[in-house]
Amino acid sequence: MQARAVHFVAPRRVELREVELPEVSGGHVLVATEWSGISSGTELLAYRGEVDPDLPLDETLGALAGTFTYPFRYGYSAVGRVVQPAPPFQEGQRVFAFHPHQDRFVADAREVVDVDGLDPRAATLYPAVETALQVCLDASPRLGETVVVVGLGAVGILVAVLLARTGAVVLGSDPEPARQAAARAFGVRAIDPGEVPEVVAAETGRRGADLVVEASGNPQALAGSLGLLAHEGTAVICSWYGTKPVPLPLGAAFHRRRLALRSTQVSTLPAALTARWDRRRRAELAWRLARELPLPVLATHAFAFEQAAEAYACADRKEGGLIHAALRYD
Repeated sequence: MQARAVHFVAPRRVELREVELPEVSGGHVLVATEWSGISSGTELLAYRGEVDPDLPLDETLGALAGTFTYPFRYGYSAVGRVVQPAPPFQEGQRVFAFHPHQDRFVADAREVVDVDGLDPRAATLYPAVETALQVCLDASPRLGETVVVVGLGAVGILVAVLLARTGAVVLGSDPEPARQAAARAFGVRAIDPGEVPEVVAAETGRRGADLVVEASGNPQALAGSLGLLAHEGTAVICSWYGTKPVPLPLGAAFHRRRLALRSTQVSTLPAALTARWDRRRRAELAWRLARELPLPVLATHAFAFEQAAEAYACADRKEGGLIHAALRYD
């Protein structure tokens, strides 16, 4: 049995190609894809050719074997209907899987999730919710602390929402009016980056922000964020900059104010949490959040599967207020 899949074949070039599906053996399901989400982080880095080609695609996801050496298949947010079931799933049931963009795929039944009752387009945003949750767990602000979230894409907005739920005072920053408006729809206070230093200084008595979460993907934004921090403040970096250089002002101000830089990443949990948290607990909470949050606000663009090349080009240019794009399989 064959299927069609998006292949990354060169920087800023994708094609649909035929792939041979494995036999649907015991314990596996065959899924007909309805939607698949395009991430604006790692996936666009892969699209632009800004990832080390020898790096594994993702060692934690069975569907993402291989490396970023062209050609490769990528994507990790597929939603569809089961057409050949295995327990506990039934034919026609709607499921989610971490799988590359492909119109049909075979998956281990233990690795797919029932999403019946969820808007299937919105369900493609699940990886963004899980990532935002991990950022929130890593940032772990205290009640009343001031946090600036730099970059209000889908992940940045969700990070801001979840941090606010912890009792932090959250300010979102992005130059795009459409992204500011989307953040406000989630109840996030969002302003232009040029206003942030003055607002933070005024509202903290010039102490500075306790935390900055850098989620823009722009190395220059990280450099500019360090000046927002209070003494012993921390910049939590959720952006992956790929192969782009990241020049930082690590001079006297950084040194004398004891600032900290910390990375956060969703594929693993930090050792400090593993006594109480594992991936299953995090996934259960992330799916509950996915059902609570107004995710359709972020689902700004949809493209037919056959228009995958146009979808990536549009996402790369952030055209028309694009926050999250998805492929539709008619």
